[in-house]
Parts: sequence; structure tokens; C-alpha cells
Amino acid sequence: MASPSQKGIVITIPVLVLSVSAAAIFLFFLLSSLSSSSPCACPPSTPSRTIATAAAVSGGSAEEEVGNRRIPTSREDIGWVKDQIQANGLHMQDNVLRKGINPRTRAQQLEDLNNFKGISHYEGSEANNRTAFPCPGELLVEEHHSNYGEPWAGGRDVFEFLAESSHLTADSRVLEIGCGTLRVGLHFIRYLKPEHFHCLERDELSLMAAFRYELPSQGLLHKRPLIVRGEDMDFTKFGSDVVYDLIYASAVFLHMPDRLVWVGLERLVNRLKPYDGRIFVSHNIKFCSRLRGEECTKRLTSLGLEYIGKHTHDSLLFNHYEIWFGFRRSKA
Repeated sequence: MASPSQKGIVITIPVLVLSVSAAAIFLFFLLSSLSSSSPCACPPSTPSRTIATAAAVSGGSAEEEVGNRRIPTSREDIGWVKDQIQANGLHMQDNVLRKGINPRTRAQQLEDLNNFKGISHYEGSEANNRTAFPCPGELLVEEHHSNYGEPWAGGRDVFEFLAESSHLTADSRVLEIGCGTLRVGLHFIRYLKPEHFHCLERDELSLMAAFRYELPSQGLLHKRPLIVRGEDMDFTKFGSDVVYDLIYASAVFLHMPDRLVWVGLERLVNRLKPYDGRIFVSHNIKFCSRLRGEECTKRLTSLGLEYIGKHTHDSLLFNHYEIWFGFRRSKA
């Protein structure tokens, strides 16, 4: 029997239900308040859509925008494309006339373009106002692709090697000495941010092909590369405050007088990022080896440059390799 001094607390069921309900409502509003002020309050995003949209705006791919800027063709890539060819039972056939396809040489295409004004046949006052950027027939049939002695596809090989060797990112700045018609440059322009690719080129025909065909046809006009006509290694038009992550000359220095090459190196050394920046020269460095002995090393050292080695790079598509010589700026 309970003692008279003991007191019990009696809670009825309706009161209990009301208490639990009130606590639940209070907890709901508390959590809502916390979530609205939290950095995680933003609605869940769809990463692929967000990345793809950003890529479309900037002109890059989704893979590039997330920082996974893979450049070289991988073994998996090669394996995949070989599997696709095999799975489709594809074999190389002779390039002959067949139903629905009309193979013609560049010379034949050019003849048609000149004789029949291309595909359209506007005459008189309408002859010149139908095309936004009229392009010469010689460029439309890509005759300039044969001007460099090797398959056009080799430009991709050069890009892969140089970009990987210099640890390139989209923010990097690149200068090519003698970019020609952009066989290599197109890949850099596409990869880099707008205005981050610069080139000094002396040949007018090459420049016309670059501006009037390659950039428009590849959809790269928005990248605004700075391509300057000039020679004598004059880089004043590129501005005095630009520092490059990569400077390269593909089969150019071997055609220049040694004296002019050294003048160019002297002018470029302060435009190269210290230590991490790279200068690459392809084929040979006769401008250096002709000095003999330790003279080349001494001269490079006096400029603040250091020779970092010889590299060979195999082609992806044809039995060919290129030799490259690397240099870096050894002083800040």
C-alpha cells in the first residue's frame, strides 16, 4: 500500500498525443530553419547537365570542364575503336566511284569550284552575297594540307606530346613559332582558353589558310588566337607582360640562320615561365651543336636557359616519329 506522502503524476492519452504533436511540429520548423541557412540548402544538381552546360558555354567538352583534361589517346581508346571496326566487319576498300558516292581528287574538286562557283550557281548581283565568309577554292579543297610534307593528322601527334610534356592546362599560354596553317595549332586553340594561343608566322599563304578556312571551318573563331605575320623573331606585338608555359618550334629553327635563332631565344627567355615553362624544338638543334664542345651549354647558361634532354614521340596513325629537344628557364 502506498504511503500518503507519495504522489503520482497522471498523464491522460489526449494530453500525450498533443505533446508529441507539438514536439514534432517544433522539430520540423527547427530543421527547416537550419537547412535554409545551410550551404547545402541548394537543390540537388545534376552534375552531368551542369558540366555539359558549362562546357557548351566555354566551347570545351564536359571532360575538360571537370579538370580531367586527358590529352593522349589511351590504349583503351585504341582498343575500343579496333573493336568497333571488327564488330562492324569493316575492311579498307578501293576509293572508286560507287553508287551514292563520287570520289574526286582535289584537282577535280577545284576545277568544279572554279567552273561552277561551287555547289550554288548564283549569278549577277546575287553572286557574292550568299556566303558569310567566301573562301577561295584552293582552301576549300584543302590543298594546303599537302604543303608540309607529312600527313595532316600528324598535328595531333605533336600536340599530344607537347601538351603532356609541358603539363598543359586550359589556363596555360602557348606560343608557336611558325604555326603555318595550324596543323598543330588547331588542337592547342581548341584546348586552351580564348586568346591563350599565340603564333608568329611569316608565310602569307599559310596565314590566309589559317584565317579563311581552318579557324572558321573548325568553329574556333571564338577562341581568338593571336596570330601575327612577322619574321626576324620580333615578338613585340604579343605584348610585354605575357609569360608562356610552352614555346615551341616544329621544324622551323633548322630553316633559320643560327644567329637569328639565338636572337629569338634571347628575346623569348624572359617570356618563359621560370622552371616550369618549356621550350621545345623539333628535328635538330644544329644552331646549338655547331658551336661544338661546351660552347652551347655556356651560351644557354648565359641566357638563363638549361637543356633538359632529347625526346622521341611516335605517331598514332602512321609509322613515323619526331625528335624533340627540350629547354627550360633556369632563373627566375
